[in-house]
Amino acid sequence: MSNMPRSAVIAIGGNALIGEGERGTIAEQFGNARAAACEVATLVEAGWRVVVTHGNGPQVGFILLRSEMIQDVFIPKLSLDMCVADSEGGIGYIMHNSLQNEFGRRGLPNASVCILTQTVVDKDDPAFARPTKPIGPAFSAADADERRANEGWPMVEDAGRGYRRVVPSPRPVRIVETDAVRSLLDAGFVVVAAGGGGIPVVETAPGVYAGVEAVIDKDLASAYLAASLQIPLLVISTGVERVAVDYRQPTQRELGRVSLAEIRAFFNAGQFLEGSMGPKIRAAIEFLERGGEEVVITSLTNLSAAVNGDTGTHITRKP
Repeated sequence: MSNMPRSAVIAIGGNALIGEGERGTIAEQFGNARAAACEVATLVEAGWRVVVTHGNGPQVGFILLRSEMIQDVFIPKLSLDMCVADSEGGIGYIMHNSLQNEFGRRGLPNASVCILTQTVVDKDDPAFARPTKPIGPAFSAADADERRANEGWPMVEDAGRGYRRVVPSPRPVRIVETDAVRSLLDAGFVVVAAGGGGIPVVETAPGVYAGVEAVIDKDLASAYLAASLQIPLLVISTGVERVAVDYRQPTQRELGRVSLAEIRAFFNAGQFLEGSMGPKIRAAIEFLERGGEEVVITSLTNLSAAVNGDTGTHITRKP
């Protein structure tokens, strides 16, 4: 598929920057980003060319909540596309700084760069009428009822973690800055891009874009970016070392190496929940169907080991 045999897109979840039991302070996010940077630097040291993407689910929710809590007329209320842009810049700085510092500590010549990314969506995407993407903090059932009543928020139970606000999540159609990312990667930079799935925009005329009220799934955007760049490997970080089928049942089984056909069959059988592993598996399937060669899904601390084949779930296009 590619003329870049050792290139990877590494997708780091927004939740990966906020550990279990953490509140999501900036210091905590920097600490977790430094751990991620160590894993990425190990791969770069071994000769890999890397694009890093990241989620923003908790962070964009914090930004939106902060905006809506301020009633002062002199503080403008932020639209969702502005919240995504805010989080893309903030988290991008955290990741970029952490990567650059780790490269410096190791004496690597590589440099990191963060590029603000816009993702084009279809203005008629049915997702705009059916919010599904959880953002922000988790609430108790009582607090969720209060938010529904007072704020008009759609709320859903999120995989046993409590109730979270959901917003529209249209599919990515094109990433505006793909060529810029390619040029930077070819020049030897480690590129941080497509943060939070990218700022959601619609194309109102050829080359003319306007932001919309949505949050794009970062795994789908990462898969789209990797395929557009013709990068053969997509690495998706999650909270577990390997993907499992029959999750939390006596027959639970971890997956080591599986084919596209096998993972598609598991997905169609309902093995992966929408609020948990489902979006990651869907992104993996779409990436492989678009010509990608391999998807690795593993925990953040096992990224480099999984890329080396020592752990993680490996999904390949060919059996």
